[in-house]
Amino acid sequence: MIKSVTANELKTKGLAALDSAISGNNEAVITVRGKSKYIVLPFERYNHFRECELESALQESRNDMLKGRYIEETVEQHIKRITSG
Repeated sequence: MIKSVTANELKTKGLAALDSAISGNNEAVITVRGKSKYIVLPFERYNHFRECELESALQESRNDMLKGRYIEETVEQHIKRITSG
């Protein structure tokens, strides 16, 4: 279960509130007026998510290339194509 930290707790306790919330859980939710607003996680975990996201994008591009869903063109042709509305 993800622990929550209220905006008021963050204001009064500072980073100690976040450290306490993410210990053993690796993520916390900051709530504002009772609604989930932000996710906080250790930087290492954030980097892992970014790597997964980038790997997924690379795989999607590889699949597009295998299925022929790409365009070969010069820089000039590309600029003309993307700016011609």
